[in-house]
Amino acid sequence: MKTFFWILIIVLIVGCNQKKTETTNESTKKEVQLALAKKLEASKMEVTLLPEAQEITNEWLAYITAQSEIENLKNYTLNDVIANAAPITEIMKSLQETVPARLKSNAVRARLGVLVTKSKILQQLANKRTVNPEEISKTAKELPLEWNNFKIQVNELFLKTLEEFEEELDEIENEEEQPTNRLIPPLRKRPMNLKKIRDSI
Repeated sequence: MKTFFWILIIVLIVGCNQKKTETTNESTKKEVQLALAKKLEASKMEVTLLPEAQEITNEWLAYITAQSEIENLKNYTLNDVIANAAPITEIMKSLQETVPARLKSNAVRARLGVLVTKSKILQQLANKRTVNPEEISKTAKELPLEWNNFKIQVNELFLKTLEEFEEELDEIENEEEQPTNRLIPPLRKRPMNLKKIRDSI
């Protein structure tokens, strides 16, 4: 009889613990669902490309697609981010594989490498069985920042060097120093009205 009593107590304790665990799991699931429904709130700051860089990127399909996806990402909820994590990775890979010749530099390649890596991390986080909204949000917010860093590197390819600036300044100074051949007409003397001068005295 005593053993039956102890077994009954153990069953009751285990049953109560399971109910608490189920309640905790349900509240955690609701919290996660609410977090995933929130907007990403990524940085709206955007780097503008120089006109020379813009000419090249206007014909680069992978760049145009990536720019569009980054714009969309800024307005996504975390659920949207999860749903689009794989396409974002594919877009960044395509961007890395199709760099125009004028933009091929170590700095640009490095920035593209960071974009691909971040997008792969985002995809891995999105594919987890139990998603962590905070990790997904943090990684997704880093993508627009890395995109801006990439655009800064593209712009730097078209910035003038110090020597080019000095040459340009020398040309401007030389133009200013050259004498002009224009004749300046002599000043005309105005006749003085003596009567007004006397009256004023």
